[in-house]
Amino acid sequence: MTAPSVFADLEPLLPRVSKPVQYVGGELNAQLKDWESAAVRWALMYPDAYEVGLPNQGLMILYELLNERADALAERCYAVWPDLEALMREHGVPAFTVDSHRPLAAFDVLGVSFSTELGYTNLLTALDLAGIPLHATDRGVEHPVVVAGGHAAFNPEPIADFVDVAAIGDGEEVVGDITDVVKAWKAEGRPGGRRELLLRLAAVDGCYVPSLYSVTYGDDGAIAAVEPVEARVPRTVTKRTTIDLDDWPYPKQPLVPLADTVHERASVEIFRGCTRGCRFCQAGMITRPVRERSLQGIGAMVDSAVRASGFDEVGLLSLSSADHSEIAEITKGLADRYEGTNTSLSLPSTRVDAFNIDLANEISRNGRRSGLTFAPEGGSERIRRVINKMVSEEDLIRTVSEAFGQGWRQVKLYFMCGLPTEEDDDVLQIADMAHNVIRAGREASGRNDVRCTISIGGFVPKPHTPFQWAAQAHPDVVDDRLRKLRAAVNSNRKLGRNVGMRYHDGQPSLIEGLLARGDRRVGRVIERVWREGGRFDGWSEHFSYERWTGAAAAELEPLGVSLEWFTTRERERAEVLPWDHLDSGLERDWLWDDWQDALAAREQDDCRWTPCFDCGVCPSTGTDIQVGPSGTMLLPLTVVNPLTSGDTSAGG
Repeated sequence: MTAPSVFADLEPLLPRVSKPVQYVGGELNAQLKDWESAAVRWALMYPDAYEVGLPNQGLMILYELLNERADALAERCYAVWPDLEALMREHGVPAFTVDSHRPLAAFDVLGVSFSTELGYTNLLTALDLAGIPLHATDRGVEHPVVVAGGHAAFNPEPIADFVDVAAIGDGEEVVGDITDVVKAWKAEGRPGGRRELLLRLAAVDGCYVPSLYSVTYGDDGAIAAVEPVEARVPRTVTKRTTIDLDDWPYPKQPLVPLADTVHERASVEIFRGCTRGCRFCQAGMITRPVRERSLQGIGAMVDSAVRASGFDEVGLLSLSSADHSEIAEITKGLADRYEGTNTSLSLPSTRVDAFNIDLANEISRNGRRSGLTFAPEGGSERIRRVINKMVSEEDLIRTVSEAFGQGWRQVKLYFMCGLPTEEDDDVLQIADMAHNVIRAGREASGRNDVRCTISIGGFVPKPHTPFQWAAQAHPDVVDDRLRKLRAAVNSNRKLGRNVGMRYHDGQPSLIEGLLARGDRRVGRVIERVWREGGRFDGWSEHFSYERWTGAAAAELEPLGVSLEWFTTRERERAEVLPWDHLDSGLERDWLWDDWQDALAAREQDDCRWTPCFDCGVCPSTGTDIQVGPSGTMLLPLTVVNPLTSGDTSAGG
């Protein structure tokens, strides 16, 4: 089947839209394969703007993996801004990929990576522009299989009406399995139609097919049962876990954007998973166990990424990068390798208790000291025990004092508001902490120009965490506490003038909470919001709280539930949660016990360095925590210095 490009129709529209370059493709390291030679064709979508989606590591990995297969191809697409959407509708231009500008409807699989639930309405826009029926039940053999992935796919129930499959967990291996199933089904002549294909996909480990499960509800509004509709369908779907990350050194050739993006750097994931046990952190819970890349693997990936991209910054990524058991060897080895070049290192995620000045000096050896970022998350010691983020204020002050004394001039601190059991004083203590940081910075540096920025977001309880049962704080409560915090910061003018405060109001967080812990009934809210103009709900300039609350009232209240029922209500232990049939590897009883520990403000140790707490992940994934030290060095340790070696390719 041929699928001609729509670029001839698209091109005349581009001068009439903002940032037209984001729709043209052709980036360095983009791939364009022969359409006819591929048995299975994937369109990979990140449901947000190009500037957010292009640097996404997950999508970039799958793009490379699939294109390495001789029997498959993958192309990319991103959400189009409303200005182009209107013109596409007016001129009949369908949704397209940026690589070949072929229509999405021509592909076999449309894979959509959700990092946040607020991208759901953008999925509906793409489906509608593509001419793909919004509802999975209305699709035939001629339509792509719509596969949702990413962290938000761990509760796909709110979008169950719109997706055919949710791929739970790591994607490196499951996309290959999906490709094999689709290829075989097509080669056999599509036996049994679309339903047979979905039944075969339901047999793939990590693949959940919502249409093959029935959901019933009790008189109290809660779920009574979730049951498979056929014997071939598993009762529980368990996440996929990629065991040895060194076997998957992707991306090897990072995409280099044509337009400004949120991150412009080569990113290398140095380990996956986290056992710190922060109770609010869905990413830390669902990506267990910890799997470290080796020093050799990291060194090779960094070298490949820098040479292939020309980026002058390398981000060493993980949920808490300084926790890699050989982070000192990694940073020193890379700093040695790139000394004298303009290639810098960054650790985007660092805990106070894993940070030291030696580490900071290595990653800033080329002279770049843009600032330090830490995430205490809670203002008081009590609330940090509740969330299991055991960072003491003394540790923070000691660390920033040393940093300010070594020449740093600013620090950014991340917090949350609306945490379980939180009271006003827990939030107001953030002001005290910020003031103490300024005092310590002035004393250590002998200067008055040190800065502290506090950035605060509203807390959203997430599935597969101990807080999945928690009541979410109402936006009025969050906003009131943040107003009081601003007043407290400014109460000391001499210190407050050096403290910046950034925060988001509580309204988007409440809607995120609805989408994060909703069930299938929330799908009609998403669709109504979209039909009423909802787009790019993760962007404040496009988000409408009134549109969401109005749609929730209209669609949910006739069913006996409400926006508040899904958000500000605390759950009981026995309640069937919408994602209980999706297994992240964590024992439900363990999560409940940890929730009780949270309510009692009892902290939990990191199981990497203590005996096992029986969370259930390691047995369910067939692996153990993978940590060093390996006793090896970062190889190859060839110094890349254009001033002496004449080799400028790795210098960015």
